[in-house]
Parts: sequence; C-alpha cells; structure tokens
Amino acid sequence: MSDAISLVPAMKISASGLTAQSRRMEVVAGNVANAGATTGPDGKPFRRREVVFSAQLKNAMGQDGNRRQLAGVKIERIAQDASPMKRVYKPGHPHADSDGYVTMPNVNTVEEMVDMMSASRAYEANLAAMKTAKAMAQEALGMLK
Repeated sequence: MSDAISLVPAMKISASGLTAQSRRMEVVAGNVANAGATTGPDGKPFRRREVVFSAQLKNAMGQDGNRRQLAGVKIERIAQDASPMKRVYKPGHPHADSDGYVTMPNVNTVEEMVDMMSASRAYEANLAAMKTAKAMAQEALGMLK
C-alpha cells in the first residue's frame, strides 16, 4: 500500500505531535516549579525555558520532480528565554545584592498556565486525529470482509 492511500503517515504525524506536546508540557511544568528559585545548580537564578519546534519534511517525488511533504514535527531545541530577569526588593534575603534586590526567574506563572493549556489542547487534537485515523483504518478493513 502506498503512502498516498495509507493512513500510516497521518498516524506518524500525530504521534510526532504527541511527543512534541508532551515534552512542551514537561518544560512548562519545570518552569512553574522553578518560578521562585533564586539559585539553580549553577548558582544563578533559574531562566525560563521554551521548546522550539520545526517541521519535519520528506521528499516526495512528484511531477515537478522535487516536492516536499509534511512528515510531522520535531523538537529543534530547548531554548532559554532571553527576557530580563525580575528584580524584587527583599533586603533580608540571603541572595540579595548590596542594594537589597534579589534577582528572580523570568517566569510568569500566568503565561506558563496559558502555555500549558495550549500544549494540552494541541496534545488532545493530535490524539483525536490519531483516533480518527485508526477508526478509518478499521472501517476500511471492515469493508474488505
């Protein structure tokens, strides 16, 4: 069966989306967990991380000789957010500087929760697409009986 009529590519695309969104939710959870961490393992305040995706393409020889088709999504990298860190006035804090300010992570928990909901919805959409492809394959197999 060729990929043109197979449901396997659709399931592979959905599976790559499930993997990518699952990782995105893990990164968001890590951001929320470290929202108040004034120092990390390197001794510096935690810096927000974000997942960078890229489309996976595959060559599909067509009439033009070199067409490309979408073949899913992959995680390009986990990048650190370059936005400025928050400075909070806490003169008695052990990590306060000489002016009494503590450098806090650049994590906004409201934005993180919105990002988590977005990743969750995208995960659900990929799961629904996979279930639909499975149902279509089962229906096609049922027609062969």
